Parts: sequence; C-alpha cells; structure tokens
Amino acid sequence: MSNPAVPPRSLAEALRARDDVSLAALLRARPDLITPVPTDLTQLATRAGTRASVVRALERLDRFALQTAEALAVAADPAPYGELLALLTGDDGDPAVSAALPRALGTLREQALVWGDDERLRLVRTARELLAPAPQHPSPTGLGPTVQEATAGMSPGRIQDIVTAAGLGSTHDSVSAVASLTALFTDRERMSALLAGLPEESREVLSRLVWGPPYGQVTAEPAAHLRRLLDLGLLVPTAPGTVVLPREVALHLRGGRAHREVEPLPPAVEPAATHRPQVVDATAAGQAYTALATVEELLKDWDEGGPAVLRAGGLSVRDLKRTAVALDVAEPVAAFWVELAYAAGLLASDGEADERYAATPAHDEWLEQPPAERWTRLAEAWLTATRVSGLVGGRDAKDRTLSTLGPGLDRSAAPEVRHRVLTLLAGLPEGASPSRESVLARLRWERPLRGPQREDDLRSRLAEWTVTEAELLGVTGRGALSGHGRALLGASAPRTPDKAPEGPGDKLPVHHRPTVAEPLSPAEQATASAASARLLAPLLPEPLDHVLLQADLTAVAPGPLQRSLAEVLDVLADVESKGGATVYRFTPGSVRRALDAGQSASDLHAFLAAHARTPVPQPLTYLIDDVARRHGHLRVGAASAYVRCDDDALLNEILADKRAAGLRLRRLAPTVLAAQADPASLLDGLRAMGFAPAAESAEGDVLITRAHAHRTPPRTAPEPVPDGPPVPDATLLSAAIRAIRAGDLAATTPRRQTDQPQPASGELPRTSSAETLATMQAAVLTGEALWIGYVNAEGSASQRVIAPIRVEGGFVTAYDHTADEVRTYPLHRVTGVAELAEE
Repeated sequence: MSNPAVPPRSLAEALRARDDVSLAALLRARPDLITPVPTDLTQLATRAGTRASVVRALERLDRFALQTAEALAVAADPAPYGELLALLTGDDGDPAVSAALPRALGTLREQALVWGDDERLRLVRTARELLAPAPQHPSPTGLGPTVQEATAGMSPGRIQDIVTAAGLGSTHDSVSAVASLTALFTDRERMSALLAGLPEESREVLSRLVWGPPYGQVTAEPAAHLRRLLDLGLLVPTAPGTVVLPREVALHLRGGRAHREVEPLPPAVEPAATHRPQVVDATAAGQAYTALATVEELLKDWDEGGPAVLRAGGLSVRDLKRTAVALDVAEPVAAFWVELAYAAGLLASDGEADERYAATPAHDEWLEQPPAERWTRLAEAWLTATRVSGLVGGRDAKDRTLSTLGPGLDRSAAPEVRHRVLTLLAGLPEGASPSRESVLARLRWERPLRGPQREDDLRSRLAEWTVTEAELLGVTGRGALSGHGRALLGASAPRTPDKAPEGPGDKLPVHHRPTVAEPLSPAEQATASAASARLLAPLLPEPLDHVLLQADLTAVAPGPLQRSLAEVLDVLADVESKGGATVYRFTPGSVRRALDAGQSASDLHAFLAAHARTPVPQPLTYLIDDVARRHGHLRVGAASAYVRCDDDALLNEILADKRAAGLRLRRLAPTVLAAQADPASLLDGLRAMGFAPAAESAEGDVLITRAHAHRTPPRTAPEPVPDGPPVPDATLLSAAIRAIRAGDLAATTPRRQTDQPQPASGELPRTSSAETLATMQAAVLTGEALWIGYVNAEGSASQRVIAPIRVEGGFVTAYDHTADEVRTYPLHRVTGVAELAEE
C-alpha cells in the first residue's frame, strides 16, 4: 500500500492506495477492466485510461456526474475542489449542486475517471481529451479554448497590441503578456469595467457566443464594434474569417457557470393516473391470458410447418401479413408475438433443406405447464431478450430491410432498458401509471446522450416499446405495474406516501431508492418467477368444460376452454369470432373435417351432448347425420387416381357435371371412374363440386387423415447478445483482486542491487539454471525471500515473490507471498531469480 499522507503522483499510485472493497467497486462498475485480469495495478491503471474503456465509462454516467467531468475538463489540471464547485454553481451558488457534488465526484473517483485529493483533482487524460473543448469536437459546455490556447499561433507583436489596448503594461515576452491578459479576464471587477466600456453592439455579439458554439465568422474588414472586440482580445482569430470567444471571457459572462443548466437531481417520475391495485391486477391478468392464447394460436397455426425461412434469414413480409391476419392483430404486434415465442425457445427453424419455421419440442412441454408458469416463462424471455421487434421494417447499416426472426434485430441495451423502465414503475405507489414523458426524461438523465440530443435515440425508443410490450404481455395493467409484474422483478411494493416529496432525499437517484432492484441472478429470478406465478394463478380464468350450442349452427364458448375440448372443437367447427367469448360455426366442411379425422357421427353426437350446457339443436343433428351419410360414399384411390361408388347413378351425375371437365374422368366400370389428376387434386375437385368423397388406401380401407405436428429438432432459446463483459460475481472479484495485488507486489518489491544488469520494469528476471539453483538453495538456508520469473504450462509468464523451503528433485517448494500459500514449482519453468533488497 502507498503512504496515504503522500498525494498520489499517478493513477496507478491512487489505485495502489485503495482497499479491496474500493477495487471491487471499480471492477464491478467497469467490468471490461477485468477481461483479462491485469497482472498488476500499473496495468490496471493503463487499461482504465484506454480510449475504448473511458468512452464506455462516460456513456454510463448519469447527467450530473457527466456534467461534473465536463466541468473538470475545462478547469485547471489539477483543479481544487473549490474551483470545480464554482464552475458548477456559478457566482450565485446552488445548495442542491453543493449537496450533490460529493456523490458525483465519488462516482468519478470510484470508476477511476478522477484521481487525486480534493486539492489536486485530476481527470484521466483520455477523458480530458474527449471532453475538453476543441474545434473538431465542441465541448457540451459550449466553452471555447483558453486565452493561452487561442493565442498560441499569434505573433508576439499582435499579443502586445492586445495587452496595450486592454490598458495593461507591455511585457518583454508573449508568455507574460498572455498571463497578464488571462489575469485581466479572470478578475471580475476589472473585467466588468472593461465590458462596461464597450458599445451595445459589441456586447450583443458576445451574448450570442456566450453559451456556445463559441466560434463566429467575420469579414476581412470587420465592423467597428467587432474590431473593438478583436483589439481587446475578447474575440481571438483562429483562422481566416473565424474568431473564437476565449473561455475566461465566456465564464465571466456566464457568472462563472460551465453549464447553462446544471441537473444535480434526477427528474421525478410523475404519475399520470392512479387506479385501484385490484383493477390493475385484474386488467393485467386478463391481458396475460390473452398473451398465452395468442402464442398458443400462433404455434398451432405453424404446427404442421410454418412459413419458409428467407435466404437471408427471417420471415417474408407476406408471411408476416398472413400471420397478423391469422392472429387478428396489427403487423408490428404480430412481429412482437413471433419474436417472443422465438426468444422463449418455443419456435425455431427446422434446419431442413427446405427450411421452415416450426414449434420446438419445448413447446409441447410448455403446453403441459400451468398457465401462470407458462406466462412467467414468456415474461422472463421478454425481460432478458436482446432482440427488438420494434425494429422490424426498419433499415440496417447496409440499407437492408430488417425482417422478423431475421438478423440485425439484437440490441444489447434492450434488457437493461426494460428492467430500468419497470423498476421506475415499481418505485411509484401501487396502481399509479406514469406519464411517458417523465419516464423518458428520467432515462435521459440517467444515461444522457453525449453530443447533440436526439428525440429518436435508441434508449428512448426502447423505453416506449417497453411500455407498450409490457401492457401487451400483462406485466402492466392500465399503464401501472401489476402485483405479479412487481414480483417478477423481485421488487417489494413501495409505501404510498402521505404527501408529496418535499426534500432532495425524496428524489434520490435510482441506486439510492429502496424499491429499486438490480437485475436478479438466475437463482433469484427463479424465486421471483415462482412468486409471480403464485400471484397470477388465482387471477387467471379457469378453463371451461362446456359450450353453449345455438340453433343457427354456432357454439359459444363463454370463456377459455379445456385443451382437450378446444382441440376437438377446432376440428369440428370453424372459429367465427374471438374476444371475451369465442363463437364457433358448424359447416358441412368442418363436419367432414372431423369425419376425415376418424370420428364417426355417433362420436360427434356423444361429444356435443357431453359438453353442451344447452340441448343439441335439431339443425346441428341433421347436419352431422347428412354429412356422415354422404361421407365415404365415393372412394378415391391411386391409379393415377380413381373414383369408385356402388351407386352408378351418382357416377353418371359426376360425369355430366361441367365442373368435372378439368379432372378428365372416364368410366372404367359401372362403379369406377379413372382420372388424370392425382388423388389429392381429385379429392379437392369433388369436394368443390359439393360431394363428400373419402380417400382410401391400396387395400381399399378408408384413410383417416389427421394433421401431423411438425417439430424442429431440440433447440435452445437464442442467447442474448451481451452489453459488454458481464459484471463479475463476488468470487471472481475476490480472485482477481488477489491476483492483481500479488502481481503488483512482485512488480514493486525492491530488488537487491548487484553487478548484473537489472531487468526493465515488467520484464522477468533472467539467470542461468546453475545460478537459479544456487540462489534457491542459499535462500533455503537463510530464509530470505526471492523474486522469480515463472512460465506456467500454458505459456503465461508472471512475477512472484517466494520464500524457498525445500529444493529437491528439480522442484522448489516455497511459500508464495503473491498467492499467500505454499506451492511447488518446477525449476525448469523458473526464468530467473533475484534477491530482494533488505528492509
């Protein structure tokens, strides 16, 4: 450890002064620093200062922490805490900013973006380069370069002219002249007097540039009021026709503030409406049941093999439209249900040569689960999925259309945004639904966009899609988070406040709110899902075992039907309308479909009598008997195809029908007709003519036609695309910190000075085998510690500090100070050895 009384001279020294808890917080906040594990703290500091890592860290700061970093980027390097506070509060001060600054600065320090004590705050060099003002990338503060930076290319004579025009004494060199001018611009009293002497037109020019951008255009012969500003150095030319407002001048005009608006506290998520929790839960449960029914209907529609897979992957526009019509929803909603079933592992491509989408074996297992558990599986898949159905129909980077189930729909930020939106809803009183504007404002504060603000940024669109999809899925009801949705997040219900929040403590950032939870571990999520299923189960309607038959050949299902009843009824009748009650219509075609599936007329009569709460209407009985009487009277087999019938008059009727011309029928015998069409076409043609033929096998038996379910081989649900390296768990953090500390000890332990050349920093010691053995044996006798270089079986090199205990058989047994345990090393893998300096 470094001496805490001595200020650190580098980020590595600042990290060396941290304890293990602080290092763990850094690695948890920036998991990219641990992939792979650094060899020592110097390497950790180097990695923390790389451009890619710093950009990623800056993108994950909240707005006030980012504003604090931006203020440090325009402050002196290093800057005292007072200067930073003045840049954020201005001359008038701001108690809210003063109270929030320690937290923001603590976040920057924790993430190794800022180091040093309060008297010497330093922004990491890469972060300063990214945030400091430059013509190529203007600062979000709107400030320009300092006087020293703006006058860097100016001639000494011109600088002296400016100093003289400003009423300052001439100097012998440009450095002191610029320093004198800087002192003038940072002196509030003298600067106010200087500006008071300017004409109104000159002050108007400065007011247009004060909040940025600080650059302006002038002609070769500027007007008098512009010439006055140039003469005083209040505007400095940077290129022909371009001038800039120096940073010190802008800060004076702003009253010392680096930002026009400082946001130390997150905007509150405002309730737009409040409903009774029971109403919210009932509404959400009803939508949850609709979600289950919709996914079941989708997979039933694709049961015998769904749409073909496009060559580039995904569904065609035509297939998506057909699916939307089948589900009776809009195309974007159909895309959501298809993607949800795919994310849950319920459908996939079959992998055949003629590749098609179909249900997976997991779908059959899913159907056997209780409804509440089936819903939690869908909800879990939605929460963690990185595929975003809202992108369907858009364009990718190569201007190709994004299709449902196709490539290019993954967005790694989607799970985090979904969880964040639902967590914000969980922070409201039960039954309260927020306004979308306040949710979006909160998300933009927590993850502000660097650069120009765009209303259509991805996180905002993801948030809006989350609100819509949560309502479709039944996680929310009437815009408010339901009880089972809250349980799914693992969040407890918040206490309803007796009055509106009054102090800053009521508007704490999300990680300070007691109702906000981080994404759950797999074990925690399983527990939360079970709790959610228990809350949802009593709210779902119980499946019915009956229907209401009506005289107009319809049946009304007043609620969800038992699966066995629904499956038979789907074959026996056609669905006419859906909603709270489903209406089925019996037709000759639907009855024939049931007979083709192997049912007899008596079976159908018995089925209807058993499941009807009303008497079976006479028209329905007549319909079944009439279709059954004619069913199978004609027999179609394979000759190329033939028709046989005991009633030759019926065959004569078929031959005389003009609609049979396309079948090219001819009589082979009084009871047999031959056709040029195949059996399937012949069956369809005769049915279109109003007959009810039955197919028969080569043995002359009636073929029972049942739909054969098509299943893909076993498929796992698609893995979400990670949003960077995963956050390390406690075990990995502990092991990584131990390894970093060990490597740092080996790298920083002083070596005894010898006549041999010392290895450079980071290099392994190099000695001959004889020298290594002799030094090891001597250390066993004296009990001294040694510094060694070691290459393991995988070829990874490391430095270690060991105290040899025994040397024999080509191995050294030693207490390894870096690993804090006794280990045995092969001598042939030791690259070299060096003695440590005495304390």
